[in-house]
Amino acid sequence: MDKRWKQLGEILVSHSAGIKPGEKVMIAMQETHTLPLVQTVYEESVKAGALVQVQFLSETLRHSLMKHGTPEQIGWVPEVEAFGMEWADVYFGLRGAHNLYEFADISPDRLSMSQKANGVISSMRWDKTRWTLVRVPNAAFAQQAETDLETMMEMFFNSCLLDWPAQSREWERLTGILNQGSQIHILGKETDLSFSIAGRKWLVGDGHINMPDGEIYTAPVNETIDGTIYFEFPGVLGGRQVHDIRLTWKKGELVEATASKNQDFLRQVISSDPGASTIGEFAVGVNPYVDRFTTDILIDEKIGGTIHIALGRSYPECGGTNKSPIHWDIVKDTRQDSSIVMDGRQIFKNGQFLI
Repeated sequence: MDKRWKQLGEILVSHSAGIKPGEKVMIAMQETHTLPLVQTVYEESVKAGALVQVQFLSETLRHSLMKHGTPEQIGWVPEVEAFGMEWADVYFGLRGAHNLYEFADISPDRLSMSQKANGVISSMRWDKTRWTLVRVPNAAFAQQAETDLETMMEMFFNSCLLDWPAQSREWERLTGILNQGSQIHILGKETDLSFSIAGRKWLVGDGHINMPDGEIYTAPVNETIDGTIYFEFPGVLGGRQVHDIRLTWKKGELVEATASKNQDFLRQVISSDPGASTIGEFAVGVNPYVDRFTTDILIDEKIGGTIHIALGRSYPECGGTNKSPIHWDIVKDTRQDSSIVMDGRQIFKNGQFLI
């Protein structure tokens, strides 16, 4: 086994989760190729004195449910998974890569129904556990990122095996400045979007809830969101790619949502509940080793020099109040011809902080 799996397992257990003796740990193993990481996380959790359970999940199995299930079955919230969230102190979602087009034959309404049911489990994870999610690449993942497996694994391990305390100190320095601001204005390709962050808090993603990590994030004051944002990268949710997304808000109300591909799915998601049509999170990616779009949000939202918003659920730790089973992160490339202005001062230009 590659020794870097053991290094990553040690980081996840000691740094990310900080597992203590007697704690209950749920490891969700998604797809079979995650086994090397499952083994190391399991072993390190046992060494830390935890009580450990493993469950197996697969998008291939979920495809069978959406293809052959009744609406009642598809919309059913998995009871054992829900119990696991009630039981666990710590949750590791070790999510393997899968065929990006796994759900190509599934209608938007059935896919949206499944996403909403899974969103209930996701909300429970947020509310009831300390959690860390990891996307584990494989050959198919490298192919969808338009690179070779060796290059992809180098990027993955380099972006995970950082000196997290040192990185955290630098990102905390940035949030100390950002937390003094009250108004954000984003300018870029077909983008002119502003909102208030008064009373909100900027937080750092430094290897605790995602791996690889590396983002600085907050929650807008929803009723102040005004303007348009365009996304160069496709939005990806439930295996469905939505290209050329344009979203426009006026005084906090979403008034336009278009896409060149899978627009129906986009509109189904944002209409799935009242909170899904607003911005729950605004963030800047800051991981220096994540440098390419992979079509997977757990990695792509960390691309250094990009920004992303999440439609739906806010992080209450930021002071966000928006509630929704949906939390859909969509990445915008701001590494060229883009800027962020805070309270009239340019703080970010072409992928670099100026503060």
